[in-house]
Amino acid sequence: MSLDPSPKQFREMMAIDDPDLAEVMACVFGVQSHEVRTYCALLDTPNSTVEELAAELDRDRSNVNRSLSTLREKGLARRERRLLDGGGHVYQYTATPLDEARELMHEALDEWAAAVHESIDAFDGGMPTDGT
Repeated sequence: MSLDPSPKQFREMMAIDDPDLAEVMACVFGVQSHEVRTYCALLDTPNSTVEELAAELDRDRSNVNRSLSTLREKGLARRERRLLDGGGHVYQYTATPLDEARELMHEALDEWAAAVHESIDAFDGGMPTDGT
């Protein structure tokens, strides 16, 4: 799972009085707004297929597939294979419950804050020079 809060997005989010889920997830997980929309659609309709999500989100299946791959990499969605009665299989996707996603966000920010604190503690007192 790749969790690496973006310092730039973190600064932008801190400038917002009341950031919404999409802004916080973008900062913490580095996801795009369409990936947050896909995550929210999965929360509302667990066990969805790519085709079902594409219809619900009014997006191309290949784009929904990419969003789902990103969400799975970030630990925000799971995929299960379901066997079809007539043979073959289909993948169904379910969002990580919001409580678990919140915990992932807390953990990622705690790790990021700890790394920043270590950097601060490592400062040796020297000031950067501008080369003049």
